[in-house]
Amino acid sequence: MNKETRQILIKIYEKQFNEEVKNISKLVRSGSNREYYRIRSDNNSAVGVYNSDKKENIAFIEFTKHFLENGLNAPKIYQTDLKKNVYLEEDLGNVTLFGFLSNVYQKGIFPQGLIDVYKNVLTILPKIQINVDRKIDYSKCYPRDLFDRQSMMWDLNYFKYYFLKLAKVSFDEQLLEDDFQKFCDYLLDVDNNFFLYRDFQSRNIMLKDKDIYFIDYQGGRKGALQYDVASLLYDAKANIPEHIRKQLLKHYIDELQNYIKIDKQKFIQQYYGYVLIRIMQAMGAYGFRGFYERKEHFLKSIPYAIKNMKYILDNVELPIKIPVLLDVLNNVVGSKWLEKIGKEKNNLKVCINSFAYKKGIPGDAKGNGGGFVFDCRGILNPGRIDEFKQLTGKDKQVQEFLENETVINDFLTNVFVMVDRTVENYLNRNFTDLLVNFGCTGGQHRSVYCAEKLFKHLEDKFGISIILNHRELES
Repeated sequence: MNKETRQILIKIYEKQFNEEVKNISKLVRSGSNREYYRIRSDNNSAVGVYNSDKKENIAFIEFTKHFLENGLNAPKIYQTDLKKNVYLEEDLGNVTLFGFLSNVYQKGIFPQGLIDVYKNVLTILPKIQINVDRKIDYSKCYPRDLFDRQSMMWDLNYFKYYFLKLAKVSFDEQLLEDDFQKFCDYLLDVDNNFFLYRDFQSRNIMLKDKDIYFIDYQGGRKGALQYDVASLLYDAKANIPEHIRKQLLKHYIDELQNYIKIDKQKFIQQYYGYVLIRIMQAMGAYGFRGFYERKEHFLKSIPYAIKNMKYILDNVELPIKIPVLLDVLNNVVGSKWLEKIGKEKNNLKVCINSFAYKKGIPGDAKGNGGGFVFDCRGILNPGRIDEFKQLTGKDKQVQEFLENETVINDFLTNVFVMVDRTVENYLNRNFTDLLVNFGCTGGQHRSVYCAEKLFKHLEDKFGISIILNHRELES
């Protein structure tokens, strides 16, 4: 963040809350070029946004107004300075639906509590698609006001040039283009006079105080009902089991029929066409971010997307003849090179230690003489409170204290930014070892908590090998 942007954010924050800004920390969001900053004062917090795309800012603010007018949970917009490309919005916390899923969906078990959250989201979705549509000003949409043929071709060409070509999948350009047009004809044979969220996936749904909130809908436009539900249920890394997808689709259709009449059989048939174009759009993004920009963690989503594509190819027969497109997709599913990309393990190992300063900083067993050492002693110490003295940073009571009574979340946000950049650099350069140490007074509470959080963050984001040591707990 440059100095001018920082000063503007401070100015509009202090105007809103009439309090002096005490801390600004960057939030990590890797899927866009927008910059997000959590801003705190003594009694309040908010999120400052910088985005150089002026039309996208206008779309987001316009859609937010309509979401809130229709009783939908979206971040309140407190202040704007659109000439300087910034605005201040409500702080919805850190828990996305994907983050919640990652914590509870383990060992192949998709628990009922998670199913219930998805059902709640899908109960709200028709309200977004139908209620918001009634009053929204579609002239504010960006880059288009309709998910039409041109929009679809943008997505399909994104897939062609940033995934197929970079993934070494051969195709006949003209014949594939012909099938793209036929596929668009099929997708357009549906009512598209509804609000299409466009990126309705688990990272854009926030969970706060047992409520569901929505973010990142600035790409909204008119479109078909099927697209958003396909985006949510075939969200690649969410990896929802197929029988759960069918259960959730049924729930959505049941809820939808409280608003409009639909032909269920036709709706489901057309739905799988939208699943397919959504998978291709997502794979284009993975190719651009992963193959082209060389961001390793985007490549981790490719095996999940291929798995989803294989299911559609094996189990769904669309009522159109698109043989060249289907051959290309089957070549993607059967690609040995892509299979290798998906299974290939990088050689980077990250060693994370928690320790007590009074016993010295852990040495680097690999002999590289580098790495990070983060001092947690500037954070309020739970170890000085009697009820926590015999507990550790692994215990829920200590975790809740640190999260609610200290600045540890801001501290870790900055840690994640620094460590992520180094991990990405090391992956690109094929380095094998990185050391990260967290120290505090006794090596029992704050440092343990931070080490555990970084372990989970890196595991979710990069899927790399991680060794976690709590030196004082294990000694």
